[in-house]
Amino acid sequence: MSTADLDQKHPLDLESARIGVRKPEHRYDVQGDTPDEARVHAAMVNFVKDFGATAATYMESCIHCGQCAEACHFYVQTEDPRYTPIWKLEPFKQAYKREAGPFSLIYRLLGLKKRVTTAELKEWQELIYDSCTLCGRCTMICPMGIDIATLVGQARHGMFQAGIVPHELWSVAERAQREGSPLGATPSVFEERVEWMGDEHEVEMFIDKDRADVVLTMSSIEIQKYPESMAAIAKVMNHLGLDWTFRTDGYEATNFGLLSGNTAWQRDMSRKIVDAAKQCGAHTVILPECGHAYGALRWQAANLLGEKLPFKVLHVSEFLAEQVNSGRLKLKQVDKSATFHDPCQVSRRGGATQAPRDVLKALGVELREMENAGDYNWCCGGGGGVITIHRADPLRYKTFEIKMAQIDRTGAEVLLTSCSNCRQNFDDSQAHFHWDKTMHSLLELVADNLVS
Repeated sequence: MSTADLDQKHPLDLESARIGVRKPEHRYDVQGDTPDEARVHAAMVNFVKDFGATAATYMESCIHCGQCAEACHFYVQTEDPRYTPIWKLEPFKQAYKREAGPFSLIYRLLGLKKRVTTAELKEWQELIYDSCTLCGRCTMICPMGIDIATLVGQARHGMFQAGIVPHELWSVAERAQREGSPLGATPSVFEERVEWMGDEHEVEMFIDKDRADVVLTMSSIEIQKYPESMAAIAKVMNHLGLDWTFRTDGYEATNFGLLSGNTAWQRDMSRKIVDAAKQCGAHTVILPECGHAYGALRWQAANLLGEKLPFKVLHVSEFLAEQVNSGRLKLKQVDKSATFHDPCQVSRRGGATQAPRDVLKALGVELREMENAGDYNWCCGGGGGVITIHRADPLRYKTFEIKMAQIDRTGAEVLLTSCSNCRQNFDDSQAHFHWDKTMHSLLELVADNLVS
């Protein structure tokens, strides 16, 4: 195996990843001294405006069976009924039934549903943001087919407009809108990192080509914390002889507009990538090892932008699987056992569950699946922006214990994933628990084992 120093990667500086934001722990108001009544109105209007027939049906369909609770890592680890997924939507269900449901007039006349208050929304902020990674496990288990994860995402739209957002999450989202990257990976920083990785790994890099078949994107976590991933994808692309480029006008795949609940910012971040790909006539955009980046561009961008995307969108694991299955990408055999952590947004929510397994088969590893692997995988606990929220750390660590137990039971020598946010959470949790396991990148393992 050519990855002799597989366990020697540099440690993650989580505080740097959080851009050093340290403000009062329970700061809710990020939009100034807006009157409480206006805040509630903003939250409810922006929640209800997302409603169509499907969402309304969801709100009317819950039979209070509680099965979603057993599917949620936050509930399972705490047994706190507040963390029941459908309960996280209670103020919004209350507002829907009072203001927009089929019996709303009766509810109002008889006083069966009270107006939602700012105090309730502030209390619910923790449930909407701190204790939900939007992983969709509750959605998959719901016997009524309610997409709870999507409803929580819609609730975040209202919370953002009311200015009731965890300050760390708001800060990184605002920085992304202002600078183009949530972690300070501005175009000049990105360009410097590309050049650095090219020199250090002796791989030819292409940036801002006028015409290219493929546009590569990166997440801010990779640019700042795992820059080897830039060299890894370049090695693979050059090895395959493909016509590709990075673009300084559309490289940042991380979308904190999605995570914070600001659809305008989400749209702006997606627009940059779309326009950059159009500019150079690309027929494919490859997304990096980032789960929410995949969901934002692959599944939501066309709807937000109101246009069909004129190119194919692939997560990097899908791209690698396509190349392996076509016979174009030949890989050395890795004589090790491995287990794979499925990123929720790529596997369960994105549908690309088989792709990494095809790649691992081509690498010849002995795959030791975790219990509930694949679509039913347990979330690592750091997605949905949770890892950015300081006060959520104890809860996040508590839920991560599920993953440690799962992985330890496999006895696998190597841990792999295809999401840098998951990798970040694994690194931070490993340090917290003094755990003797390290998470690695599937892409980097492939790049280290290309057949000449």
